[in-house]
Amino acid sequence: MNKKSETYLVELGFRIKKLREKKNADQKTFASDCGIGRTQLYMIENGKTNPRLLTLIKIADGLGISLPELFGF
Repeated sequence: MNKKSETYLVELGFRIKKLREKKNADQKTFASDCGIGRTQLYMIENGKTNPRLLTLIKIADGLGISLPELFGF
């Protein structure tokens, strides 16, 4: 993975984490509510994995926002 991609994943993960924290949801509960694993959420929030589109849709739904909003559009 190139540096630009890594930077993007870190920024996306940081955004997801901040939005989750704004909802006062802990990682374990939020991940469960979204239908994903806590470890998977941890990896996404820390920019250590490239999440699939379906996973991002689940996270956006869990946050009560659209997919474009998740990306900051």
